[in-house]
Amino acid sequence: MKYIIILGDGMSDRPIESLGGKTPLMVADIPNIDSLCARGRCGKFATVPTDLAPGSAVANLSVLGYNAAEVFQGRGVLEAASMGVELETTDLAMRCNLICIENGIIKNHSAGHISTEESRKLIDSLQEELGSEDVVFHPGISYRHLFVLKNGNDSVYCTPPHDVPGTAFADVMITSTKPEGEKTADVLNRLILKSQEILRDHPVNLKRIAEGKDPANSVWFWSPGYKPEMKTLNDLYGLKGAVISAVDLVKGLGVYAGLDVIEVEGATGLYDTNYEGKAQAAVDALKGDYDFVYLHVEATDEAGHEGDVDLKIRTIEYLDRRIVKFIVEETEKMEEDVAIGITPDHGTPCDIRTHVHDPVPFLVYYPGEKPDTVTRYDEVCTDSGSLGIIKGDTFMKTLLGR
Repeated sequence: MKYIIILGDGMSDRPIESLGGKTPLMVADIPNIDSLCARGRCGKFATVPTDLAPGSAVANLSVLGYNAAEVFQGRGVLEAASMGVELETTDLAMRCNLICIENGIIKNHSAGHISTEESRKLIDSLQEELGSEDVVFHPGISYRHLFVLKNGNDSVYCTPPHDVPGTAFADVMITSTKPEGEKTADVLNRLILKSQEILRDHPVNLKRIAEGKDPANSVWFWSPGYKPEMKTLNDLYGLKGAVISAVDLVKGLGVYAGLDVIEVEGATGLYDTNYEGKAQAAVDALKGDYDFVYLHVEATDEAGHEGDVDLKIRTIEYLDRRIVKFIVEETEKMEEDVAIGITPDHGTPCDIRTHVHDPVPFLVYYPGEKPDTVTRYDEVCTDSGSLGIIKGDTFMKTLLGR
């Protein structure tokens, strides 16, 4: 048996008035996912413990069967692993967004989804102006970058920028949670303010403004942590696996989980990502030496953060037609059976444009097992699934038939 998880990041939602009280999943035309649902079993998955923030890192750790409370050390360390940045035990690594601030208000968390080419120039300028042996900016993809502070203290509270669009940035600056974190909070806040001075008149931003685009006029630090210790999926389950994603966070999580990262040309993390390329890469991996593939698609989450209901519906349908359909057709031709799991990591409701703790709908198709009676994959229908509400490593073990 081989195994694949197809994860639609942030795909779950809440009832939306403009959709007649339905969710994007309830409205979307997803015949291929529904067909799998009718052939498999389903339920609801509480991916994030109530005492942890409902971020993608915690949620994806749960999907892979890890106890996030034990191993989660922030998004920064995961992205460092993806980027090949070696961390010392005392390095404080964190996510560094390029964001857009307008009249003192956080307009968006992505600087209008700035291009990688543009953002690299900005991050390079920040490193040149502000960097040192102890202060290091690492360029990533689009608005997502990495910051490492040597000997930093993690007793700080950092607000994720996608949680607070429309908020005055001065109201959500970094604070210390213990006296020993005060110095680190001060350093980070000074860097944020200095970045605004440097980025304000940067040629990249002047050009973006002239073109009617949002400028990337500030950095924003969040999700700090130290290098984690995790058992690999091979240690836990004897699996040789691969991860396919456009997002450094998920690729880094895969690295710590012992998965090989498969890069796909044209994978963007947005609605224009290379769906077909990801699907083909997943099938090729399953036909090859890999026992397990973790296929992550970010587009649905980004649509939720933008509050774009129509785009979220469209990206869900893209996932169904351009990924799930191909994978189901191709794996059914294989000599070895393939178990398929489909789930979001968390919900990202369009109405509030941020992550929530709500349990998400999931399905598991395990060849040869009797299906339940659910034939439609959405937040309501899966309530009656035979697997009920699960948490912890139950999803992973159900997929593996253990």
